Amino acid sequence: MCHALLQDPKFLTLLVRIDHEFAAQCRADGCRCGGDLHRADYPRKPRGCPRSMRGEFSSRLSFCCAVCRKRSTSLSVRFLGRRVYLALAVVLVSGSRTGSTAARARLGAELGVARQTLQRWQAWWTEQFPLTPLWRAACARFMPCADVLGFPGTLLERFAGSPAHSLMRLLVFLSPVTLRGGGAAAVEVFEGH
Repeated sequence: MCHALLQDPKFLTLLVRIDHEFAAQCRADGCRCGGDLHRADYPRKPRGCPRSMRGEFSSRLSFCCAVCRKRSTSLSVRFLGRRVYLALAVVLVSGSRTGSTAARARLGAELGVARQTLQRWQAWWTEQFPLTPLWRAACARFMPCADVLGFPGTLLERFAGSPAHSLMRLLVFLSPVTLRGGGAAAVEVFEGH
């Protein structure tokens, strides 16, 4: 995996653009009650983000209905749920297969990821992610079966292309887990890509 992507402004700008496209679709879909959606972004203090890009990663795109006041948060490739580290950092650090656990720990230390956090990420990938509606809807399409114990690295290997292209496709694939529930969205996003 290409860890240089964590510092690549072009790649990070691409992720911002994808999130804005997801947000535009969310807004166009509107609220279930029929009301208009207005921007109501969540502030974020992202870790694992270069200083030069912090402004672009300082909020999670979200909306609030003008009628019922219900929130609609769009899918994201920049954030992986409520984790404070960028989704890109979570994937790269926990998926680092260059050598040993020590190599993962070194990369994690460069980004300031505590050893316990790295262990939680690894546990999430191998224990919780396989139980998500997204993976349940999509796992049969990864033949031969992907090695769950090697996630996210073995999952990333299934997305063809350059390191940047395959990583971007993996982040888009993972975007439904950024929403609470993510069930129906998981199938829709996967079917669309």
